[in-house]
Amino acid sequence: MRRADIISAALLVAFGLTSALLLWGLVFLASRLGVDNEPVAYTAVFLAICLYGLFNNAAYGQPGALEDLDREALKAQFEVNLFGTLDLTARVLPAMRAAGAGRVVMNGSVLGRVVIPLRGAYAASKHALEAAADALRMELAGSGVWVSLIQTGPVRTAFRANARAAWARHVRAEESAHRETYRRLAESPAGRGEAPAFSVPPEAVVRALLHALEARRPRARYRVGMPARALVLLQGLLPDRLLDRVLRAMG
Repeated sequence: MRRADIISAALLVAFGLTSALLLWGLVFLASRLGVDNEPVAYTAVFLAICLYGLFNNAAYGQPGALEDLDREALKAQFEVNLFGTLDLTARVLPAMRAAGAGRVVMNGSVLGRVVIPLRGAYAASKHALEAAADALRMELAGSGVWVSLIQTGPVRTAFRANARAAWARHVRAEESAHRETYRRLAESPAGRGEAPAFSVPPEAVVRALLHALEARRPRARYRVGMPARALVLLQGLLPDRLLDRVLRAMG
């Protein structure tokens, strides 16, 4: 596969497409695969003859305290961030096994390792995705199919706008015990949709993705952005209660 084809696919996905199927040769398929929509997933797999790789980028963030989110909000978060991703991955693996080679790349988050307040639902889904990526990597050992996880910090995309819309759909802020926290958050730069400090452009994710797709021995994990690297480091150095204080200040 030409690097130009991979870069084109990676850029399209990084800028908002949910998943990409990368084929051998000059053929590339990328679309807004509805991972919670089975017919779309079936169509994508049907088209993916001689499959080279899959980049799973489907996700959104459901903000809100866990006690303020009902079962439907939690189910929707996991349907997109985990269940749809695993379903689509399972559908393409037979083609990769038959070829004796392939790459599966999951776009995770540093919140799959640490948690900040009011991001519990999203973090839970990303913790689950991290566990699934680890399990797949070990289960596929020796098959020629490599599994990698990209752990990102904040990236300059439409993620925050989508999160605000999810919050408006599911959180009744004025009825919540956390209403004062919600009010302060809404008035903060993050609440207004401004990118957090140390946010990286989508191209930073593309660089990690290219290595995962092209390297002879891709890494199990790629951490993108200073916050992702720093938070994982702090998690290993600080006792839990001190780390909680740091993360509460970030929330």
